[in-house]
Amino acid sequence: MKRFFYMLCLLALFAALPLAWGAKANAEERLALIFGNSAYGSVSPLDNPVHDAKLMADALAQVGFEVTLLSDATQLEMKRAIAQFGRALRKAGSDATGLFYYAGHGVQSFGNNYLLPVDVALEDAADLDLVAVEAQSVLRQMASARNRTNIVILDACRNNPFGDIPELNDNGLAEMKAPTGTFLAYATAPGGVALDGLEGNSPFTRAVVDQISVPGQPVEQLFKQVRRAVLKESNGLQTPWDASSLVSDFLFIDQPEPPKPAAAGELQVWQSVQATRDPVQLTLYLRGYPDGEYADEARTLLAEIIEKELAPPPTDPVPLPGEAENKLFQSAQADGSIAAYEAYLQAYPNGTYSEMVRAEVISLSAGTSTDPEADGEDETEVAEALDSSTSTPNSPEAGPITFASPLVSDLGPVSGKSLAELITGSPAFPPIEGLPEAYWKGQTCSNCHQWNRERLCTQANAYLNLTMQRSLTKQHPYGGVMKRALKSWASGGCQ
Repeated sequence: MKRFFYMLCLLALFAALPLAWGAKANAEERLALIFGNSAYGSVSPLDNPVHDAKLMADALAQVGFEVTLLSDATQLEMKRAIAQFGRALRKAGSDATGLFYYAGHGVQSFGNNYLLPVDVALEDAADLDLVAVEAQSVLRQMASARNRTNIVILDACRNNPFGDIPELNDNGLAEMKAPTGTFLAYATAPGGVALDGLEGNSPFTRAVVDQISVPGQPVEQLFKQVRRAVLKESNGLQTPWDASSLVSDFLFIDQPEPPKPAAAGELQVWQSVQATRDPVQLTLYLRGYPDGEYADEARTLLAEIIEKELAPPPTDPVPLPGEAENKLFQSAQADGSIAAYEAYLQAYPNGTYSEMVRAEVISLSAGTSTDPEADGEDETEVAEALDSSTSTPNSPEAGPITFASPLVSDLGPVSGKSLAELITGSPAFPPIEGLPEAYWKGQTCSNCHQWNRERLCTQANAYLNLTMQRSLTKQHPYGGVMKRALKSWASGGCQ
């Protein structure tokens, strides 16, 4: 119970450690709106924008963005989502970061850029702003939030879907002016055409996603790497473009801080705590140095100690005698002399039968039993004497008895008690004749014998051997009833 309360208190202290154990969450809120339009009805469909949008959404979610993703959106759906995106940015506050990504058809007209919903239908260039979404409206929504950083990524220059309309014969998108705090990235240079891609994603979007996962890279440096990658893949045919009016640094993933050298005071504390391996001291160290040089090592050590404390104690299996030990014991039984038993003990001082053999040696040395062979008795006479004794009222062998059966005996301390009780009880008279009471009176049998149920069963089975049955007539601190009870118990399979 004491150990239980100790561990309970320790676990409570362990749980109260600062949350600095985990990764540091992003301080600013990050919001992203992503469109991927492929399934156009009135103009040529595109293969990859929906896949590109999904790839970008997954990458941004991994670096802490709250992502809204729309695939194959109509004009109404696009305008509604852009308006909601603006409201969310304004609500998020000045430290928020907004990111807008579009993959699909895009065109320019009179210097303005338009993003095409999948339900676009156009016969006259004058109707373009009525059926499409002006890219400038996205910039207005983001600028209205007056937040610190906004990023716009347009992968929308794959080809001109309105080549048959004379007023819309310009390729690609026009360069836009970036409001303060905004970074604009295009899949290709103004007026250029971007590749849709042959492997499920456009080269531009795939390169952006690859660089987002690189820690410690400012957004300007990121798109320089994107430009190099796309130029290489397109053999110089496609040059990504960007424009920036950022006034603060932005990194998708912060550069991990190099480990700080441990202060001299912390080092001394850690060395002292580590040497004690005391879980309470380790916990207090972690509370004082949650980000210390040795904090991870301390957590690992503390977890190991707690796991060890909570593990159940190991149980020692009862060893079984080997063939050589069995043969030597049987030989000693057959001989029945002190020398034979002492030879067994010399070879196996802690053997399976050692307790029984020591009892025989003590009994023979004290002269409290006689050697049947020395008295001229043969095994048949011994067996007959034992068989005749089993019919007496006080014999416990009428059963066979069980480990919990009450024994019948003329000895008051024995009668009515089971083997299970006797092995933890006290002897009725000295185990060795003349032994002072101070050495045995009130002591339990377990003080001299390593008795448990398994070991006792091994010894009991020995009494089933005809030669060993001679020992049943020899004196015992519990009287002969104890040995006869063991024999009866063994004959029933030690139940």
